[in-house]
Amino acid sequence: MKQLFSAFYRKLEETDMRFERYLKSQIDWNNRLIGITGARGTGKTTMLLQHIKEQYGTNPENVLFVSLDNIYFTTHKLYALADDFHSLGGQELYLDEVHKYPTWAQEIKNIYDDYPKLKIVFTGSSMLQIFKADADLSRRVRHYQLFGLSFREFLIYEGLLKNSQQSFSLEDILENHVSITQRLNKEINALPAFQKYLKYGYYPYYQEDIAGYGERVLQTFNTVIESDLPNVESIDFYSINRIKKLFYILSEMVPFTPNISQLSQMVDVTRVSLMNYLQLLEKSHCVLLLKQKATGMRQMVKPEKIYLQNTNYSYALSAENPEIGNLRETFFFNQLQQKHKVTYTEHTDFYVDGKYYFEIGGKSKSTKQIKDLNNAFLVLDGITVGFRNEIPLWLFGFLY
Repeated sequence: MKQLFSAFYRKLEETDMRFERYLKSQIDWNNRLIGITGARGTGKTTMLLQHIKEQYGTNPENVLFVSLDNIYFTTHKLYALADDFHSLGGQELYLDEVHKYPTWAQEIKNIYDDYPKLKIVFTGSSMLQIFKADADLSRRVRHYQLFGLSFREFLIYEGLLKNSQQSFSLEDILENHVSITQRLNKEINALPAFQKYLKYGYYPYYQEDIAGYGERVLQTFNTVIESDLPNVESIDFYSINRIKKLFYILSEMVPFTPNISQLSQMVDVTRVSLMNYLQLLEKSHCVLLLKQKATGMRQMVKPEKIYLQNTNYSYALSAENPEIGNLRETFFFNQLQQKHKVTYTEHTDFYVDGKYYFEIGGKSKSTKQIKDLNNAFLVLDGITVGFRNEIPLWLFGFLY
């Protein structure tokens, strides 16, 4: 355990406190069992270490952070570590990458039940099915999900926007977008920064190597599919290769209106397997599935459209510049899905929260398509300030 503490203290010393993800301030850290899931590379580990460093400094004695992919756990049980930590007066246990530890759910449940004064915070893959785990943690855990950088966060991370700039609700943007953009435009030059964000701004690690960022995005995807996915789902090597093949086929066709039978043939799998693979790609934050508004079994029918999960994937996978219409729709869908229900409609590109219609396009797009709809808006790329129901696309990057 001494080695675990030494490694933990080194991490705290190296943790940069200058930029914090949006979720850090939204978590109720007083809960006794907290689960944080999210895509690989979005900053879950850093967020935990920032919280610990901010609250307890760089060498707390009653707090321990460990990653469950540490070689220590090849010969030691998590429950035994918790027992030893508790006997030394430990009060807060932070567990990273729990999906790398096969019996994480059962042992965390046992720790929670047997040590009522010990607080546990854990992170894991976005594919982690906390509420379907064998140990039934759903009644105990407070769950949060971390998404990639919003456009607002990217601007702050780049030093182009003040840390104090808060996000806006969707309703605030729809009602007050003119005054909001007028105020923001005094501080930022939104359009050039927006183009950079679309290309490399979704994952915080872009600053480490912008030139090699696209390659690293694809490496992240491969790690998710080849390593994280088998740790969460019962899946074989054949299926992993077919899922990768499906993803690369989709990347050349998005936004894709799927013909499931044709796509099944292209991937060389059954229809049932293909639907399962699509759901796994969605859970792993690799694609976005635009579905009809439905409940129950109807949710299992094919999606109406398929997008890559974020625009950075589009650039990483494209030999040339991706199609601009696809980028615009992908950005909008990606930023809205963090807090809102985005569904398919025949009338416009997107239908949000069962209430608002949105048509996405360039600055010359007319209002013809939405003129007979209530609560309908044009979301336009290439403009800095909107007018009435015409709103700048980049402003929807301030939702979180």
